[in-house]
Amino acid sequence: MKHFIAIALLASLTTSELAAQEKSKEVYELRVYELTMGSLSHMESYFTKALIPALNRQGVKNVGVFREIGKSEPAKMYVLIPHASMTEYGKSREALRKDSEYQTASEAYNQLASPVYGRYETSLMVAFDGLPSMIVPDNSERIFELRTYQGYSDDAVRRKIRMFNEGELDIFYRTKLNPVYFGEMISGKDLPCLQYMITFRNMEERDTNWKAFSADPDWARMSKDPQYANTVSKILRVFLEPLPYSQI
Repeated sequence: MKHFIAIALLASLTTSELAAQEKSKEVYELRVYELTMGSLSHMESYFTKALIPALNRQGVKNVGVFREIGKSEPAKMYVLIPHASMTEYGKSREALRKDSEYQTASEAYNQLASPVYGRYETSLMVAFDGLPSMIVPDNSERIFELRTYQGYSDDAVRRKIRMFNEGELDIFYRTKLNPVYFGEMISGKDLPCLQYMITFRNMEERDTNWKAFSADPDWARMSKDPQYANTVSKILRVFLEPLPYSQI
């Protein structure tokens, strides 16, 4: 059903909207799988032998796979798939169906006698103007903070996105809240909302850098600007660590 909604959204875009989006901004699909007991090895085999190689063959080079720090129950896996455009997102599922190498690599996974996950949720986002492409961190010690900002209305979310584009992102860079992606949610739960991912070496660095952000004079000024008032109704936060084969 969620994929049907996403395709319907794609179809609803005008030619000019698609052309404008094609030029500059990535599209992000974030899947969250709730795993069943003992299924982690099956999922990892599917990701490493089938899905990620197939996406890489399509030109999707930075597929992220994460788990929650603290080992949630039930266990969850987060899969982040960046696409160059909405058009490329639309092509990807059809490309998987036609990829014989992917089909062969998926056979053992598809023939499992018991489910490896209960359900999975999919969110679809369009990158901000201020960060049109993902920033991939280097392959060193790292953790990730995934934050979702729910808004009181669509207008509230639009104003918060404008706040990021018109100065808040600059404060993030300056205080080393290192961005990976920022996206406007167009399909998924918690709408209306935006979501972003930032990265740090560890929790100590994370805490220090958020303190620097909170103390930044430009942030103090922007946070009191009436045009940005009442833009966030709730913040959801998850801490993630990359799995060894994650490309992010």
